[in-house]
Amino acid sequence: MGESVDKMRNTAIKLKSMNLDFPIDGELQFDAAFSKDIAKIKASHSPVAGEANTFIFPDFNAGNIGYKIAQRLGNFGAYGPILHGLNAPINDLSRGCTADEVYNKAIITASLKG
Repeated sequence: MGESVDKMRNTAIKLKSMNLDFPIDGELQFDAAFSKDIAKIKASHSPVAGEANTFIFPDFNAGNIGYKIAQRLGNFGAYGPILHGLNAPINDLSRGCTADEVYNKAIITASLKG
């Protein structure tokens, strides 16, 4: 299907193998993950479809587009991206972020284990 789809599929498999205490599914298209009506049509078997509250994107560009749409059109708080896998988490702040967003993102990042 393609590199992005494979990346998401492999991520879902890895998360499921971790036996976490919350439901995981993937790969789901955003509309099926977010909308209960669409979930009934596209992903009726999914334990999270229509109720997902965390979205993992295949790359930085897709994630950036997604969180800015949610922030601006949905009036949601947006605190990404936070980059992992280095000696410590790193924030990438948007030039359009507010002082409150910087503060909240710093609190979230400080709570992460390196």
